Amino acid sequence: MEALARSPAESLQRRHIVSTNQLSSINHIVVLMLENRSFDHMLGFLYQGTNNVSPAGQPFEGLAGTESNLDSNGNAVTVYPIEPTASSAYFMPGADPGEGYTATNEQLFGSSTAPTPAVATNVGFVTDYASTLAWESKDPSWSVLPGTVPSQIMGVFTPSMLPVLSGLARGYAVCDHWFSSVPTETMPNRAFVNAATSQGHMNDSTHSFTCPSIFGLLTQHQLGWSIYGYTQQPKTRLDFSDTSSAPDSHFGLFTDFTTAAAAGTLPPYTLLEPSWESTGNSQHPNYDVSLGEHLIHDVYYALRNGPAWSQTLLIVTYDEHGGCYDHVAPPGGATPPDSTVGEYGFDFTRFGVRVPTVLVSPLIVQGTVFRVANGATPLDHTSILKTVEARWGLPPLTARDAAAVGIGDVLTLTAPRTDDPLAGVVVPTSKGTNSSAALPSHLQQVYAEQLSQIATPDRGFERRTDLKSNEDYRAYIDARLALWKASRGRRPAT
Repeated sequence: MEALARSPAESLQRRHIVSTNQLSSINHIVVLMLENRSFDHMLGFLYQGTNNVSPAGQPFEGLAGTESNLDSNGNAVTVYPIEPTASSAYFMPGADPGEGYTATNEQLFGSSTAPTPAVATNVGFVTDYASTLAWESKDPSWSVLPGTVPSQIMGVFTPSMLPVLSGLARGYAVCDHWFSSVPTETMPNRAFVNAATSQGHMNDSTHSFTCPSIFGLLTQHQLGWSIYGYTQQPKTRLDFSDTSSAPDSHFGLFTDFTTAAAAGTLPPYTLLEPSWESTGNSQHPNYDVSLGEHLIHDVYYALRNGPAWSQTLLIVTYDEHGGCYDHVAPPGGATPPDSTVGEYGFDFTRFGVRVPTVLVSPLIVQGTVFRVANGATPLDHTSILKTVEARWGLPPLTARDAAAVGIGDVLTLTAPRTDDPLAGVVVPTSKGTNSSAALPSHLQQVYAEQLSQIATPDRGFERRTDLKSNEDYRAYIDARLALWKASRGRRPAT
């Protein structure tokens, strides 16, 4: 392949590249994990204008624009750019696609069960979305934008629609072969990013886990960590025994994160949660994607403008694909984390669907496409754990992160860059109306149920009829958090 011309800035960067990675120069790893979008859906057209070759001359596994799925009538539905002027543009694909294990199988194999061998063809996204729309449109607890049709699952955001995510992907590094850890929905994948296992669970019915997490591991080795929610205390605190019992000082809100970043006092490891509300910035379908652009922008500048920027690695990723189209077949060869038998008979040897992941640090060459060599273990959410463990000399949590590949090799510059790839970028604002605004989100409901079971248990939670709206759940979560904190304050000293 013919090498592309390089800018003077990139030529200067390359004079500072060394053969060994610079992970030891990183003292702060920050992870922002958003919700339920596939790689193609968000970044598939990132380098379409240069024939899917990055400015650094690396191949990029994006969309050619001819990829398609068949609809229920056997007609080909081709990927297409979402029309930016449409009022509903930032609410695409217009409803919440199927995202659980069975739905993911339908999308990957065209069947609710995986074949043997489980070689995906990614042919069932349109037909599965049609099935989802059929039942969601009849259920008032779900929101479907008027006029939504199955073909919209093939819609793709253009770089100009997502100038922040795309700007960081082009300005630093994009991982075009990063897969969710398991082919299913949110909670199991978030368990993997925090603990390298879901203890056999493959759906969101299980809300919390008894296994050790990366946060407990850091504590054992006298290393600091923080988890920040957006405007409410972080839900992740209740997901693991070692986080729910941790001191309050490890947890805070986004304003606390920005204060710590400005002061240069972030700990070695930080996890950021978005707002889980239907009016929030998680980018979960079919909520407002532009709000997530604002969040990514604010996280980036909080870090970039702080005194520890030269020692920071920011990872922006998504927990799972959320039923959105992607053309790359997820690989096999995953290492099971333990001997636990999985729900649905799943053996944990398959990765989930590809998700957007962007790596941001002034020690990264502009325009990098970062992936492992052919035949190596693919990057997945446990690559984050592997990187933390490699940086601070920690043992693995399970066999999965022991086998994972870290991302330290993306850090190749000995001198931090001073340029700003987002300079002049205007963050988009949706002109549409959020049809889901009055409804509670799924993770709000999960969080409320978790809180109902602690402190003084709300034994009638499942029979409550007063929790109907986004605001109802917000108020309930705030009240239960206050009750839990008060109960913790009353505990006798040990």
